[in-house]
Amino acid sequence: MGLSVAEAAALRGLHLVPVSFSSREKVEKAIQVGQTDIRIYGPSAREDVLSSIADEFPDVIVVDYTAPDSVNSNAELYCKLGLPFVMGTTGGNKHLLYKSVQRFKSYALISPQMGKQVVAFVAAMKIMAEQFPGAFSGYHLEVLESHQAGKLDTSGTAKDVIACFEKLGVSYDMNRMVKIRDPEQQLEMVGVPEEHIQGHAFHLYHLTSPDDSVSFEFQHNVCGRSIYAEGTIDAAIFLHRKVQSKDSKRIYNMDDVLREGFMR
Repeated sequence: MGLSVAEAAALRGLHLVPVSFSSREKVEKAIQVGQTDIRIYGPSAREDVLSSIADEFPDVIVVDYTAPDSVNSNAELYCKLGLPFVMGTTGGNKHLLYKSVQRFKSYALISPQMGKQVVAFVAAMKIMAEQFPGAFSGYHLEVLESHQAGKLDTSGTAKDVIACFEKLGVSYDMNRMVKIRDPEQQLEMVGVPEEHIQGHAFHLYHLTSPDDSVSFEFQHNVCGRSIYAEGTIDAAIFLHRKVQSKDSKRIYNMDDVLREGFMR
C-alpha cells in the first residue's frame, strides 16, 4: 500500500518526501517512485528521521499503512512531533488513537477503508439502518471476505456492514465470518483473478428470510490497490487544507472527504 500511495501521489503531481519506514531493521536502502529516490529506514530510526522531516517539510502529511500492532505507537509519535497524518491501517486501539490526537491537538484523518466508493456504500448502509431499524428482523446472515494473505486483521469494512445489519434486526456472531486468506481457495472458491491474489478485497453478504423464500445479496469486489491509493491521496489533500485553514475540528474520516466532493 505504501508504494501504491506513493505512485498515486507522484501521478497527481504531489511532492513526495523521500523517506519511508519498514517494520524490519534490515531493508532495501531505497526505492524509486517517479523521479524521487525514497530512502527506507528501520523502526529504530523513526523518531530522529521524523523529527528532521517535521523541520524540513512543514507542510508534510504522513500516510500510515502498517501492521495493526504499530498503530498506536506510530500515532503517538506523529502527534508528539506535530505531524498531521492519514491512518489507513486497521486494528489497534481506536480509543487510544483518538485520545492521542486530542491530547496533542493534532490533525488526523482516520479510516479503516480508503476506497471512496466502498465508503459511500457503507454510508448508504448506515442510512438504511438508521431509517429502517428492524427491517431484516429474523433474517439469517452469511458473510465471506477474502483478502491477500498478508492482511492479518478482520476487515474493518465487513465489521461496519455487519453492524448495520444488526441495527436492521439481524443477529450475527462475528466468529461465523468466513475469512479466506489461502490463495488456492481464493482462486477456486472465491473467483479472485490470479494476477490479484496478492492484492484484493472481495466481500459477500448473503441474507435469507426465516422460511428461505427470500434472499438478498450485497457484494463489493476490489482487485488491486488503486482504489485505496487514490482515496488516500484525496484524504491527504483534504487534511492538508484543514491544517492550512486551522479548522477547529481535528479528527476526520473518509465520510468527511466525500461530503466535500472529489478533489484534484
